[in-house]
Amino acid sequence: MAAVRDVEVVVFDVLGTLVDEPSGLRAGIREAVPASGEEQVGELLALWQRYGERQQRRIGQGSRVYANTSVIDAEAAQLVAARAGFTDPRAVARLATAGQRLPPWGDSLAGLEQLSRHFPVLGLSNAAHTTLLRLNAHAGLRWHQALSAETVQAYKPAPGVYQLALDAAGCAPDRVLMVAAHAWDLRGARAKGMRTAYVHRPVGDPPTSRDTFDWRFDGLNELVTVLMATQRKPGESR
Repeated sequence: MAAVRDVEVVVFDVLGTLVDEPSGLRAGIREAVPASGEEQVGELLALWQRYGERQQRRIGQGSRVYANTSVIDAEAAQLVAARAGFTDPRAVARLATAGQRLPPWGDSLAGLEQLSRHFPVLGLSNAAHTTLLRLNAHAGLRWHQALSAETVQAYKPAPGVYQLALDAAGCAPDRVLMVAAHAWDLRGARAKGMRTAYVHRPVGDPPTSRDTFDWRFDGLNELVTVLMATQRKPGESR
């Protein structure tokens, strides 16, 4: 196994890892249904999330033709509107774009900025091209390149999505580090030979005792500290 100092490119999952997706969707639902209480907002959020997960799973199983997250979010917004009882087309359309307005976690912006001074940094997201563009701008995420799974008409953990990052990195898989708050995502990356780092988030999918990821961190600051400590002095060979 390659040492930590052999990592050449860092790849980040976006939704849940660098931005707080549930919080942003909650805000969108509250805006659409201002009279709702927290319990109702939670129920509507769960409806949205279950629908999105089910549709992505159906696509992965081949029982639904590929549809990007913009399409699926629009369908989820219609479900939420029907359950909450509002019909204003403008409100529904606004809710459908809630995924473009997700807040970053407190350590995301500084961590990305610091790492990007020393490593090529990629974003690798299931979010559609348009959603990813606007989400990055809203949250203030800065990349050397942001890659959408829409390019390969699939969703992580499909192998072709990780291959996007490997093709962009242009180096051996074991020199590419995938960072995510979701164990299922890291399992997909590991199957492609990538290095893996789990970063804890309150809304993530924690590893099990059977997972053998390279690193596990309580937050992004820990990851940055470890990677920065591996930086070679100028002129030192790999």
